[in-house]
Amino acid sequence: MNRNVPHRWIALVVLSLAQLMVILDSTIVNIALPTAQRDLGFSVDNRQWVVTGYALAFGSLLLLGGRLADLFGRKRLFVIGLVGFAVASALGGAASGFGMLLVSRVAQGAFGAMLAPAALSMVSVTFADDANERGRAFGVFGAISGAGGALGLLLGGVLTQDLSWRWCLYVNLIIAAVALAGALVFLTEGERPERTRLDVSGTVTAILGVVGIAYGLGNAAAKGWSDLWTWGPVLAGAVLVLVFVLVERRVRNPLLPLPVLLDRDRGAAYLSIGISGIGGFAVFLFLTFYLAETLGFTPFQTGVAFLPMVGLVMVGAVLSGSVLLPRVGPRPLIPAGCLLAALGMVLLTGIGTSSSYAGGVLPALLVIGLGLGLVFGPGQNAATSGVRPHESGVASAMVNIAQQIGGSIGLAVFSSLSATAVTSYLAEHAANPATIVDATLSSYHFVFWIAAALFLGGAVVSGLLFRSGPLPVTENATPVVAH
Repeated sequence: MNRNVPHRWIALVVLSLAQLMVILDSTIVNIALPTAQRDLGFSVDNRQWVVTGYALAFGSLLLLGGRLADLFGRKRLFVIGLVGFAVASALGGAASGFGMLLVSRVAQGAFGAMLAPAALSMVSVTFADDANERGRAFGVFGAISGAGGALGLLLGGVLTQDLSWRWCLYVNLIIAAVALAGALVFLTEGERPERTRLDVSGTVTAILGVVGIAYGLGNAAAKGWSDLWTWGPVLAGAVLVLVFVLVERRVRNPLLPLPVLLDRDRGAAYLSIGISGIGGFAVFLFLTFYLAETLGFTPFQTGVAFLPMVGLVMVGAVLSGSVLLPRVGPRPLIPAGCLLAALGMVLLTGIGTSSSYAGGVLPALLVIGLGLGLVFGPGQNAATSGVRPHESGVASAMVNIAQQIGGSIGLAVFSSLSATAVTSYLAEHAANPATIVDATLSSYHFVFWIAAALFLGGAVVSGLLFRSGPLPVTENATPVVAH
């Protein structure tokens, strides 16, 4: 990037705001759901679809959104995504029933699938030819990505408790308005490659494949792994993903050029981010349960309890991205981050009914936060390094897909493991209020041990796959910031 462009850091703030809005909505509505359910009168079974509808639309359309950004312009897709996301949020905030709320969440996911890869690809091509500046930029952007989920819990608790669950959706109007004003002033389209035909067959198989996997995983917690509506969609989705890969090998203008995915550094980055998405879910979900049900925290207190972790995610991402990554590359950093996250999960296996937040929870959150920061900052940078500018959209989409599918897998697998652990414990102990509490804690510990093992595996895989040394600098990137 030309260093004479003075507003590129303001542009980064604009892009980070949009990313924050998308990440927030993966968790902020979770806090509001019980209140929204009582207000609108829908069932517990319908409640999960408020979360699943967003995840299905977002995850399945990400590759298409990334490709459209490459073909028709990053700023154009960014602005369309911002405006659409805001309108969908307003619709959800004003919902008078379950159907209206579900439609708004699906629309949020669809417009988020345009917005997220466009934002990340603009960061990539804006800070393309200076490794130090690129590292700092991705440190900031990675911090937002890693901490956004926890911030969503905090903001959701505050808004639901002090205003209304509807403000968990209305707040997006404020964020989107600021980001839109910044986008119109500080972002410009830049040059685009010559338009080519959209890969229709690849688009259809990719969308249906991701929908099948996400839908099946979404059913796992409620129906169990042996149910046809769990393994059937997952199996069908996996087959369609395989068909998608075969299609991409043969078409002239693929939706996802396979070299983007198969490069060692980028492949390792996608795997690391996906693993962190799976493991990080154990923190957000089950530690939230522990704080609320065992320690008696209010939604607001639960959100505040995660703030130290948020702070360490940001410190870890910015420090690793701006100071360490340009010098040593991702190979020592991301494995170290996975090891720290594994250690934090091990610390969480010691929490109990008599544990305090300061003594039992906080140390683990600090270690996990630093570890996730070391993964997300360098990981997003590595995932978009070395790609040609006209492929930065799909490379960026793969980052979001890895994180989204990782979260879906985490929800399904850990919810199932937790339920199995509770059942096994109660089968061996006489059921009474005390043993039910013990069984619940035992299930949390089991999940944290599995998450620790997962992060340990992530450390091994990333250490083996990443190349040694600094990342390559993308050549001939087109600036996307004005003046």
